Amino acid sequence: MARILVAEDDPGVRLLVTRALGLEGHQVVAVEDGELALETLAAEEGAFDFVLSDIRMPAMTGIELAHEIAAIWPELPILLMTGYAEQKENADDLTAIIEGVVEKPFSIAELRSEVGRILAEREAGRAPAELDETMPTVTRRCA
Repeated sequence: MARILVAEDDPGVRLLVTRALGLEGHQVVAVEDGELALETLAAEEGAFDFVLSDIRMPAMTGIELAHEIAAIWPELPILLMTGYAEQKENADDLTAIIEGVVEKPFSIAELRSEVGRILAEREAGRAPAELDETMPTVTRRCA
């Protein structure tokens, strides 16, 4: 399974996401803001398969974090989460560097599905547009 870095300032959401992904067999490292996420990535030399980050956090937002990650580890997939419509719109400008945005509140099933889809696409070594017709595809992206 994947090694996932979660950046979320809300302790309840952080715990929920960590448990949900952990129960799927993923190794999850959770931190409470973007600065700690960047520090963790640097300390681990980017040794993660996936980053899941809230957009609205103290110190460094998820959008700022996404830009930093893309500059240093451009192949590292990033999925953002938000409960604020205006922040989702701000994230639309990041379509080249993020996989999408999950809107809060989300169900555990939705989150697991999106993470699974993105990881499967990466593992297959293909971008979503490159998928052939023989593979089942998800037409809905969280963006």
